[in-house]
Amino acid sequence: MDKKDIKKVVLAYSGGLDTSIIIPWLKENYNNCEVVAVVGNVGQTGELDGLEEKAIKTGASKIYILDLTDDYVDNYIIPTMKAGAVYEEYLLGTSHARPCIAKALVEVALKENADAICHGCTGKGNDQVRFELAIKHFAPKMKVIAPWREWSIKSREEEIEYAEKHNIPLKINRETNYSKDKNLWHLSHEGMDLEDPANEPQYEKKGFLEMGVSPIDAPNEPTYVEIEFIKGVPVAIDGEKTSAKNIIYKLNKLGGENGIGLLDIVENRLVGMKSRGVYETPGGTILYKAHSVLETLCLDKMTAHEKQKLSVTFGELVYNGQWFTPLREALSAFVDKTQERVNGKVRLKLYKGNIINAGVWSPDSLYSEELATFGESDYDQKDSAGFINLYGLPIKMQSIVDSKKK
Repeated sequence: MDKKDIKKVVLAYSGGLDTSIIIPWLKENYNNCEVVAVVGNVGQTGELDGLEEKAIKTGASKIYILDLTDDYVDNYIIPTMKAGAVYEEYLLGTSHARPCIAKALVEVALKENADAICHGCTGKGNDQVRFELAIKHFAPKMKVIAPWREWSIKSREEEIEYAEKHNIPLKINRETNYSKDKNLWHLSHEGMDLEDPANEPQYEKKGFLEMGVSPIDAPNEPTYVEIEFIKGVPVAIDGEKTSAKNIIYKLNKLGGENGIGLLDIVENRLVGMKSRGVYETPGGTILYKAHSVLETLCLDKMTAHEKQKLSVTFGELVYNGQWFTPLREALSAFVDKTQERVNGKVRLKLYKGNIINAGVWSPDSLYSEELATFGESDYDQKDSAGFINLYGLPIKMQSIVDSKKK
């Protein structure tokens, strides 16, 4: 589509540095096109205030602020958590938020009869792929504008200069210029001193951590928490029945206070380069641990091991932006089947960044104390001899054959 034919653009808007300058840039470079800003609220507490006024003042014709929190938790976070999916230890906080937001973007774009969808992702990152694959799924003919792949701006410092020239207010400055992504699941930190993996993150520096504290600053007494699951979905915390979203918020508070969920990794980006990131995922880290502990009781060995293998693939699909694919849907169907008996309660002890098992119960437990005990039981230990003979038969035969060749 030629630039002159683009009259209306829907912009994925956060009010951060990138999208703040994109509104005037679009109007300057796309024939003063109409810009409709869309904010997907996925729980980025404290970042939504004043966005409507800011978007309009910088040139947007209107703004949608969509509450996607329930959709995000129920249809993206929980299915990924049930799968036990991670990517190189990373709990996928940015990764599974993007398809949720992108789906809403397309819905607004179609409603507004927009000619294009615009995002502020860089050409180096993973998010450009996540947004655009989702857009291709729901609107395969929609034009996508990615300013970072078009404009002459080369750094965040130049973005700040552009914002200052256009009188665009920013919440950051050159000293606090970390690239961050926040939602109800996590907060990521990239850039500045973190670009050198030799530098220790400034966990104890005031203002660096936003969702919690350093383990050093956590209380000297442990905190206990009990989580109940039905079919792998969290349904109660400390005996109080509530939604999965509310459970995550409560776990964020408890985990943050106890220094839980800090991760510092150099990960392999989809586009090929390695990237260093620091993540805060207090509630999510607790939830993954509790779910994993419960599964040790409820899943048989072969199912548990196969699920563990497939969780790697699931995590890669989420990280690589392939949420809306037949394979991801098929894996989710497999996971849902495995979760039919994942019912019960898990108690955990939180202490200075550590999560310690403190008890687990399930009506569907496959664990038998009577069978596993070191005391007297009905288990006939003589049965193991025949098992070992048959199990070891291939090893025995290989040894006999090899010995004849000597």
